[in-house]
Amino acid sequence: MLPPTVPAWRTRGQKFDRLVLEAFAPLDTRWHDRLTKLDIAVDDVPKIRPLHPDSVTWPDEVVADGPVPLSRLIPAGVDRHGAATRARVVLFRKPLELRAADPDDLVELLREVLVQQIATYLGVDPDLIDPEPE
Repeated sequence: MLPPTVPAWRTRGQKFDRLVLEAFAPLDTRWHDRLTKLDIAVDDVPKIRPLHPDSVTWPDEVVADGPVPLSRLIPAGVDRHGAATRARVVLFRKPLELRAADPDDLVELLREVLVQQIATYLGVDPDLIDPEPE
């Protein structure tokens, strides 16, 4: 057991945030010039529901595992105070963690979700964002 004042001590949320950065880094390296106006955020659980609960239909900006959303792309816009907002990908920590067996699987799942969201943001095919190795 480590005291919270020791640098090695991290909350689950902090560990997840580090894995998000690890998964995003290679994508950002490749696409940095086109992603300068995109933020990445984390929420513990989704606060959205399917458009049609009976058929579990999600819009393109939501990556989901059946009825459970894993992430959402929120486009740039204007908030209720009239201030401009930046586009952002919101990753839902608990649903993502529940679908990964270990940290390596979680990094791979995060990368897959981020590839989908970045492709949607840029309006391109996901294979263009992260091509399969030849």
